Amino acid sequence: MVKYIFICSLLFNFLYSDVYETNCLHCHNKLPVSIDKYFYRYLLKYSSERAVKKAMKDYLLNPTKENTIMPEAFIKRFGVKKKTTLSEKKLTEAIDKYWEEYKVFGKLK
Repeated sequence: MVKYIFICSLLFNFLYSDVYETNCLHCHNKLPVSIDKYFYRYLLKYSSERAVKKAMKDYLLNPTKENTIMPEAFIKRFGVKKKTTLSEKKLTEAIDKYWEEYKVFGKLK
């Protein structure tokens, strides 16, 4: 019975886990640069919600030195991120959550 409850709870956590927290924060929390810094770099370069989200998605689906927002020194030290394993739907969901977490629009007074 305990085994059944344990397996059900694992399955429930897997099915209803937050894709952003599970797939993004999990790795980014191990890096020396906090995840919000990436967001602000994207926002400075691309400005609008649509452009930021598109650039993030394009990069995560096909990460290269040419389409990264990180400085060359960062890329030399840490390399280019590996291509995401998330589906486009899950990636969009994660980026939307990331946007909501760090957007500055409507938060400034």
